[in-house]
Amino acid sequence: MADYSKSLISSLIKNVKKYPRFSKEEIEKFCWMAVHEHKHGVLPSEYDIREIDEDLYLKLLQEFKSDIH
Repeated sequence: MADYSKSLISSLIKNVKKYPRFSKEEIEKFCWMAVHEHKHGVLPSEYDIREIDEDLYLKLLQEFKSDIH
C-alpha cells in the first residue's frame, strides 16, 4: 500500500464528516466519495465509473474506522 501523508488523510476525514447526510452506517460510500473528489476534483455523479486510488480509499477507510472508535 502506498504511503500517504497524515495531513492528506486528516483532510479527507474532515471532508467526509462534512458531507450532507453523512452517516457512519455508510462510511464506505462516503470514503469513496472523498477519494473520488480528491482525484477528480468533483464529487461523483450517480453513475460515475471513473477510477479512484484504491490504496488511498482503503487507507482512508482504515483510518476513519479507527478514528471513530
